Amino acid sequence: MDRSKFLDAIIENAIDGIITIDDKGIIEHLNPAALELFGYSRAELVGHNISVLMPEPDRSRHDAYLSKYEHTGKKNIIGVGREVSGKRKDGTVFPFRLGVSEIKFSDRKIYTGFIHDLSKEKANEEQIKSYTEKLEVKIKERTQDLVKLVSELEMAKENMRALFQKEKELNQLKTRFVSMASHEFRTPLSSIQLSASLIDKYTTKQDVASVEKHTSKIKNSINNLTTILNDFLSLEKLEAGKVEASPQSFNIISFAEEITEEMQMMTKQNQHIIYEHTGTTADVVLDSNLLKNCIINLISNSIKYSGEDTLIQFNTILKNDELVLEVKDNGIGIPKADQNNLFEPFFRAHNTGDIPGTGLGLNIVKRYVGLMKGTVACKSEQHHGTVFTLSFHFSK
Repeated sequence: MDRSKFLDAIIENAIDGIITIDDKGIIEHLNPAALELFGYSRAELVGHNISVLMPEPDRSRHDAYLSKYEHTGKKNIIGVGREVSGKRKDGTVFPFRLGVSEIKFSDRKIYTGFIHDLSKEKANEEQIKSYTEKLEVKIKERTQDLVKLVSELEMAKENMRALFQKEKELNQLKTRFVSMASHEFRTPLSSIQLSASLIDKYTTKQDVASVEKHTSKIKNSINNLTTILNDFLSLEKLEAGKVEASPQSFNIISFAEEITEEMQMMTKQNQHIIYEHTGTTADVVLDSNLLKNCIINLISNSIKYSGEDTLIQFNTILKNDELVLEVKDNGIGIPKADQNNLFEPFFRAHNTGDIPGTGLGLNIVKRYVGLMKGTVACKSEQHHGTVFTLSFHFSK
């Protein structure tokens, strides 16, 4: 086989398309691979300008590319590996890699284009891109699910921690309750038992003064026990979430006067509760039961922690839709170091000594006031007395 036939065989059997044009861009030869790529027969293309196989804008510019190269020598179209687009006979456009070689003869020159179809590669790239985008979406969704799951786990962890802490606090409260109750119940019961025995003794002697004295002690002890039981019941209801504020309209003056009269019967010798109202109106909208419990608790403390021959001031101040209640005494006061813990359950100031109490009253007051959307404040100085202030805003 001579060299010419050998080269023809290589061109005709090449996998990539090979097209030869003259220096004017006229097609002289196409191998079978090129004809298959573009969908033409050889007769349909030979003798036609190569631009017929190009989409716009290359189709209109091709002759200018050749002319510019002829005049300047600048290789706009000569080279290897340029990615361009081709136009098939059916009008579809496909990508291919174009390598152009210039071949010079003695009397003329030709250009040979080597065409490698990139359709499958581009399709694979698009498929990979599509898969990648879908994968990114999936990863994003899974990441969001994971973040949500981690958040839910953290929340569950916090809830478990809170439950464990609550259980710990409840166990501590139970321990303190058992310790306190064993002491607080024993003391008034012992007093009742002793006073009852002495009443029997003094009755036989017809000692009326002594009988009245011990009868009074029995009453005080019963009042202490009642207070303790009421505090425990109130705390139990609060802890169980059974207490809700039920606002209703009522006259604060008659309400406060009734409480004052009731509490006066529980005072020590020559203790007096002075009630005073400031304001041109008297109607308020609050939960009267919760408010009564708060006031009784505060006045009871004033009675308990103040001596005989003292005054307890109970004031209500009503202006527009704001109610302020004050309970002021000249009792033992609260040490400054104890004031930060004043509203903690079972907490009692260090200067209370043997004065009976559960340490629950002020905690209940604060929680009742909170249920009515109010605030409670305390101002106290040891040996100079205490002022408790309750403030409420309400809508009529």
